[in-house]
Amino acid sequence: MKLCLFGGTFDPPHIGHLLIAQTIFEAEHFDKIIFIPAYRPPHKNFKKLSNIEHRLKMLELAVAENPHFSISDIEIRRQGINYSIDTVRELQVEYKLSSNDIYFLIGSDTLGGIVDWKKPRELVRECRVIVAIRPGFRPSDIPPWLLESIRFANIPRFEISSTVIRNRWKGDKTIRYMVTQQVWEYINKHNLYSI
Repeated sequence: MKLCLFGGTFDPPHIGHLLIAQTIFEAEHFDKIIFIPAYRPPHKNFKKLSNIEHRLKMLELAVAENPHFSISDIEIRRQGINYSIDTVRELQVEYKLSSNDIYFLIGSDTLGGIVDWKKPRELVRECRVIVAIRPGFRPSDIPPWLLESIRFANIPRFEISSTVIRNRWKGDKTIRYMVTQQVWEYINKHNLYSI
């Protein structure tokens, strides 16, 4: 089995997340992409995040129609602050995978901060890190030991972010084609991103 873990706050999950996951699924011939919503990410202000129940429900709606996508609530069950190294190790055991069969997908905007994560050198040994390049990325900002341990995915670039979506909603602008219809309806029904 060959799995790819895709973690994030998913507040909200958007078309860019889905397109990147589908593209990487096809390019790497994964058996499954596992989305992992962060309960309380260590490097973000969790007080500004939507409630985890809302983020999980939106993610469920977003991936429901793709049989190659699934969701793990591993970090929700652990609660508190979760670290990627712990999640990777726990899922390695759960799925009986070697470090060659478990992949960790991140955006290049996240890559620069990975050196500040818990046990970053161990993380890149425990799994294969794949980086989706985002606009403005400069590899010269990344330490050589990290560049040697990752690989970049040749996937399309999408100019969509959860922050832009939340700001557009607050500004009474449409987000209709940035999220799935089901996620759009959920945001609207629960009035998630109003000021």
